[in-house]
This record gives sequence, structure tokens and C-alpha cells, in this order.
Amino acid sequence: MGNLFQASFLMLSAAIGVTATAQSGSFVTIGTGGQTGVYYAVGQSVCKLVNRDTAKTGIKCNAPSTGGSIDNLNALAAGERQMGVIQSDTEYDFYNGKGHFEGKANKKLRVVFGIYPETFTIAARDDSGIENFSDLKGKRVNIGNPGSGTRVMFEVLLKAKGWTKDDFTVASELKPAEMASNLCDNNLDAIAFTGGHPAGLFKEAATSCKSHLVSVDPELIQKLVADTPYYAAATVPGGMYQGTPDDVHSVGVIATLVTTSDVPEAQVYEVTKAVFDNFDRFKKLHPAFANLKPQHMIRDGMSAPLAAGAVKYYKEKGWLK
Repeated sequence: MGNLFQASFLMLSAAIGVTATAQSGSFVTIGTGGQTGVYYAVGQSVCKLVNRDTAKTGIKCNAPSTGGSIDNLNALAAGERQMGVIQSDTEYDFYNGKGHFEGKANKKLRVVFGIYPETFTIAARDDSGIENFSDLKGKRVNIGNPGSGTRVMFEVLLKAKGWTKDDFTVASELKPAEMASNLCDNNLDAIAFTGGHPAGLFKEAATSCKSHLVSVDPELIQKLVADTPYYAAATVPGGMYQGTPDDVHSVGVIATLVTTSDVPEAQVYEVTKAVFDNFDRFKKLHPAFANLKPQHMIRDGMSAPLAAGAVKYYKEKGWLK
């Protein structure tokens, strides 16, 4: 009886130990962005699909609101999160030690998949006199919160223009959720955000006050596209937002889900599988996903290597050799 009890106890202990071990490595946290932006929707959508199979895979996923691209990359480097949604330009800088990461190249960065094109977009009050990027000089402008891809993009454009933030009367650093209300309360003349469309903050601005989207100067677009491998000309279709009937021209990047080589291959595999095994469902979770195609998502806008877990899945599907 004693031996039977001891054996049962050991079996129970082993089972508890296995469960605890599995659970200790089963959490995937995806860094996103502001709650009104598409990054947040990306993280929530991915986690929704991953968590449908938690009982089978043992992986639980959460996607909190964060400061955006730079914040997400810093958290990956520190091991505080397992994945993050970032812009392809910050991906390039992080992997190669450029820009905000000058001299701090991180070769552990890995790409899970690209997602959708992101457009640097400006909304201005109708009474501001702002019709293009050049008109921002001397105005009250939100340049994006520190740690966000919007801020990075804004600083790139300022450099190309030969400006600094001192060229604005006000250069605020509001988060996306705060932008539209401050524009419509006449605390700002213009706000900027880099993301997919339609975006909640621009819908809010368009319906809450008289405002319109603003194009970036053609020469600035041409300069950025010519000088960098990860920027592309981008257009916000006319009629998408109230007050903006015509196409708006700007420059864009690719929103990308990334991880590091320190994250277990099995975790990355299961996250990738959850999205692409349920791809039709994923595309319905946000309008920005509607026209996605897997062949573009695993090739476009990548400066870092694909993650091993993602490669495993793509080879199984025959998308990679």
C-alpha cells in the first residue's frame, strides 16, 4: 500500500511539474500600440486566434496597448515581451544599429510576417490653413509620442525638410487616443499618425470637428523612396474620411510582427499556424486586413531574417522551399 501511495504521489508530482513547466513557457505577450490604432487590433486579432487553441497548444496570448514600434523593440531586446508589431523602418534600424538604435545592432531580431502597408498621415483643422506638409511650419502640431513609429517617421521627414521641432509653435507628444480630441478642442492645428486605414483616430477627428487629411509634398516622398529601401509611396483613398473627398498622397512602411531568436521555435510556429490556418477569419477581424495575401506577408518589407518557427510553417504550406 505504501509503495502504491508513493508511486501515485510521484506520478502526481511529475504531472504537476510537467504542467507547471509547460505553463511557465506558454505565455506570449505581443506589444502593440495605442488602443485606437491598427497595431492594437493586430495584436488582439492574433491573440484571439491563438487563444482558440490554448487547450491544445498550451499557449496563452495577450496583447496590451504599448507605446508603439520603438517601445516594442526595446521590450523585445529586454526579454519583456515575446513579440511586437513594428514599422519596417524601425525593423531595419534595430537590426542594423541605425537611427534610434545607432551602434546597437540586434541580430537576434526575427520576422514572423508582414501585415499591411502603413501610411504616414496628417489631419489638420479646416481653419488652420494647412494644405500640405510644408504648411505645418509655425503651427501647433502633434509629432507623436516618444517610442512610437509615428515619431520616428516625423523626425525623418523633418530631417529631409531641414527642420527641427522648434519650427513648430507647439510640438506636442500625445498618444493616439488623445490626438483627435485635442485637435477638435483647438489645442492643435494638426495631428500625425502612421498606421493602416481606416483608423479610429482619423474617423473621430473627421466626425467631431471640421478637419481634413493633408498630403506630404511630392519632392519629400520622392526623396525618401529614393534614399531608403523600406519606404514606399502610399495613398489614402479619397472618400474614406469625411472632409477628405480626394486621394491624399504620402509615404508608407509595412507593419510587421516580429520576435527574437530567444523565443522558442514552437511558440512562434503555433502563433503563425493560428493566423494562417484561420486566415479568412483573420482577414475579417479588421478592415485593414481585408486584402492581405500570404505571399506578400512573408516577403515584403523585411530587413531581418524570418523566425525559424515561421519558416517551419511556411515550408509545410509549400510557400517556402
